[in-house]
Amino acid sequence: MYQDLGRNQANYTPLSPISFLRKAATVHPQRVAVVHGERRLDWQQVHARCRRLASALQAMGVGEGDTVAAMLPNTPAMIELHFGPAMLGAVLNTLNTRLDAETLAFMLDHGEAKVLFTDREFSPVMQRALALCKRPPRVVDVDDIEIEQGDFLGEIEYEALLESGDPDFQYGLPADEWNAIALNYTSGTTGDPKGVVYHHRGAYLNAVANIIDWGMPQHPVYLWTLPMFHCNGWCFPWTMAAVAGTQVCLRRFDRRHVLELMRTHGVSHYCGAPVVHAALAAAPPELKQGLAGVKGQVAGAAPPAAVLEEMERMGVQITHVYGLTEVYGPASICQPKAEWEQLSIDERAELNSRQGVACLLQEDMQVLDPQTLRPVPHDGETVGEIMFRGNITMKGYLKNPRATAEAFGGGWFHTGDLAVVYPDGNVKIRDRSKDVIISGGENISSLEVEDALCRHPAVLAAAVVARPDARWGETPCAFIELKDDLELSSDDALAHCRQNLAGYKVPKRFVFGALPRTATGKVQKFNLRDRARALPETE
Repeated sequence: MYQDLGRNQANYTPLSPISFLRKAATVHPQRVAVVHGERRLDWQQVHARCRRLASALQAMGVGEGDTVAAMLPNTPAMIELHFGPAMLGAVLNTLNTRLDAETLAFMLDHGEAKVLFTDREFSPVMQRALALCKRPPRVVDVDDIEIEQGDFLGEIEYEALLESGDPDFQYGLPADEWNAIALNYTSGTTGDPKGVVYHHRGAYLNAVANIIDWGMPQHPVYLWTLPMFHCNGWCFPWTMAAVAGTQVCLRRFDRRHVLELMRTHGVSHYCGAPVVHAALAAAPPELKQGLAGVKGQVAGAAPPAAVLEEMERMGVQITHVYGLTEVYGPASICQPKAEWEQLSIDERAELNSRQGVACLLQEDMQVLDPQTLRPVPHDGETVGEIMFRGNITMKGYLKNPRATAEAFGGGWFHTGDLAVVYPDGNVKIRDRSKDVIISGGENISSLEVEDALCRHPAVLAAAVVARPDARWGETPCAFIELKDDLELSSDDALAHCRQNLAGYKVPKRFVFGALPRTATGKVQKFNLRDRARALPETE
């Protein structure tokens, strides 16, 4: 009898994050939405600018299902591009600003970008990329107020394009919330990058999940330490519209500048990879004053306990989240418990380093046996693979049905991360499946060794990989990045590891220097494996 009651315009609306922008502009029109240097934009202005953008793009021939690419830092234009194209049903492809021309050309061709928005800072690499494209897109230059050099490559500048658009442009929600809203490419370390496609429904739900799981209040002040090109800034451009918050733009990370912005603007929230938090934690004491009440999110590899400890001492409350591009960024969260407050800072840091449980609006996260897909026991010992399912999961990989089918095998998204589950249900990663070191038949977690190394006061960051060994098959090789003006010898590193690790887990080699990183700040372990194999037998 209930089937007779159907959907209609009064009782059903497709979920889309562009709804948040209209409400922010209507309810909080004069509240500051964007801060960029001396520039300020309120929510009414941002809404009008996004409507102008949609109108102008439509005049350029952009429509539903077309791709609009952006090669931009964290500037107002990047925020507006998270709404303007979506108003037309178009798809935003945020390009990683640290990639090479060949990779960028592949992405523009593969995603069939119709229009490209590019900042003048990136003109040299984009000029080469466009020359390599089989079908170059039309180009719009963004002449940002904080950059003075760089050639113009396009047919029109961004502000002039907006002037040509209609601030009262009438837009609607997508006909189907399953329609694509964004295209994000994976790092492509083992072949061409894969195009991860997000839908309006997932973007809406993840934007709301950010608020609920982090306990964000109305009108927070959010600092853009996280690149918006990375998983659409973990969906925070849409989140900030939902809470009518203030977004403080940041073209590039500099820890002194970041800490100054936090104090100047009363920043309440920020996000970043472990390297961002490690850099802030390692800042001189005089730069870290006056930060009480700031909340940060960290994702990526499990943050070293030493970093979490120092951030807590600074007055910054860190929440550890975990996810991948395929699940819109963070899809699980380590929720602190009241009883943890009675523990030592060292014990709290250890508990906070877990990947936690599925976010409220992500249906499920399990650690399963990759062969049988059965859950592993909650004993903190049995290793399985982390898998997700739910609405905050990609549509699939663009033009890659084989990779999509493999990723969704058995009705789960397979992450490739190996983990255990503790009796309280919290998950902790032991390693990437490809990063486990097997020495003499014993499995060694590279993350465990890295965490031990990062507890040394001279160590800023560490990465541990397998090095071939005639006797043991593989042994750990540690690459160590030191804090400014501090020193550490191989003998001292060895002694430190022997105090903190079982003997078979202690690295046999130590290499000092800056760690190679991907464009999103992750350590390039494939690079380090090559370097480890090339090391001479004796130092």
